[in-house]
Amino acid sequence: MKKLLIKDIKLPITSSEDEVLFEARKRVGKINGGVFSVYKKSLDMRKRDNPVFVYSVLAELENGKIPKINGADVYEESSFEVTPRKKKRVCVIGFGPAGMFASLLLSQYGFSPVVYERGAEVQERTQNVERFISGGALDTESNVQFGAGGAGTFSDGKLYTRINDPACGYVLKMLVKFGAPKSVLTLAKPHIGTDILRDVVKGISDEVVKNGGDIRYRTRVDSISNKNGGVCVKTSSGDEEIFDAVILAVGHSARDTYGMLMKNGVILTPKAYSVGVRIEHLQSDINRSLYGELCEKYADILPQGEYALSDRGAGGRGAYTFCMCPGGVVVPSSSDADEICTNGMSYSSRSGPYANSAVCVSVLPEDYGNTPTGAIEFQRNIEKTAFGKAGGDYSAPVMTVGDLLRGKRESEPAYTPSYMNGKYTLCDLSDIFPSFITETLKEGLLSFDRKIHGFAKDKTPLTAPETRTSSPVRITRDESMQTPYMTGVYPCGEGAGYAGGITSAAIDGMRAARAVMENA
Repeated sequence: MKKLLIKDIKLPITSSEDEVLFEARKRVGKINGGVFSVYKKSLDMRKRDNPVFVYSVLAELENGKIPKINGADVYEESSFEVTPRKKKRVCVIGFGPAGMFASLLLSQYGFSPVVYERGAEVQERTQNVERFISGGALDTESNVQFGAGGAGTFSDGKLYTRINDPACGYVLKMLVKFGAPKSVLTLAKPHIGTDILRDVVKGISDEVVKNGGDIRYRTRVDSISNKNGGVCVKTSSGDEEIFDAVILAVGHSARDTYGMLMKNGVILTPKAYSVGVRIEHLQSDINRSLYGELCEKYADILPQGEYALSDRGAGGRGAYTFCMCPGGVVVPSSSDADEICTNGMSYSSRSGPYANSAVCVSVLPEDYGNTPTGAIEFQRNIEKTAFGKAGGDYSAPVMTVGDLLRGKRESEPAYTPSYMNGKYTLCDLSDIFPSFITETLKEGLLSFDRKIHGFAKDKTPLTAPETRTSSPVRITRDESMQTPYMTGVYPCGEGAGYAGGITSAAIDGMRAARAVMENA
């Protein structure tokens, strides 16, 4: 069957799917037969009094002739092809999005990867995280950062990416195969939610094992080096094995791994990243600001309001919102003892009373001495300072927007921050961040308030700090996707500095797996 993608079908938000498909058939005209289905759907709110959904429809036509229609293109099915050259013994270090999809692809092509993951499997990891949130001890090996599924497991589960790669379709289809809702295939900004994502991770891990893979949880890799023509991997359990290739997918918080690589001669380069705070609004206020009176009239139709804002400050340094979680909570994301960092998380329903988002400020290499060690220590110093200022018990430093703008800590927030069920301490954020961070935050908040009314309302809580927005370093690799400093080692994903988010990290992991299989 020939396929046609019919784009830019705009209909009122109350329209049914049958009406969407009827409009698509009208545009095709006299050609009869075929199968029509919604391909993508997005909300257009530019006309506040007349919101519309914008659809693309995929038409599989029985007639071999494709009509020429304005706003329609011939559709070619995306694919991710691999041509393995020879079987190899492959190790994957890390089972976040990059490691998961590298392992899955390897197993689907008949390889049997050995996977080392320092954290726990999903169920145990969830218990570790929930225990910590409830006031228990931090498990430094199994937490919001480390464990099956990586940091994305305890997030909003956003799948939107700006990269244009045929592998995007493969990633989404695999996620649906292992438990994600089919809506992720059609929504312009799909998300899964932490509750469903945990089941998806379990499904993918089970598939890897069924295909012959071996996932070893609670096993940290302490050393990798070239030996006897291969890559020698030493682990925390005392094992030492030699592999033909190692895919390094360690995530953006594996600071000890970065140190080990540098010690063993692998060159890491510092890169720009961001730090900031989590701002928390009532979701109903965000909805009202974005949708106006329509938020009540069409409450069952309109999605929870979300936003993405940016501002270039007077000094040229940027502030922006990141990882906005509608109906979500702020979660403790520490992976090292006596340090505080935060992240946002939401469930698939996004039905919680609060909306939260990171408000971040760009940190440039010159801000920390332009060295990989300096990049990591800049993050760490903020996290250690935050831990001490908030009382040393993993309470989070909190300051209201109004107090930050006035430069004086004096007000309780209008509502209790969601972090660790309200475990917070009022602090002056200027005691935690360098001055360029707090000053740029102020400029950004005022700018965002002009775009979303009430964004910088006086007693809105700011929970600090958000420091793990991306990897602070990049692990050098060449066109073969190997680091030139250690033969057979393939750095990939967020931790290597080549991705940002679940989908792009998964795709980068797949690229690494393909490189392993196709390199002689």
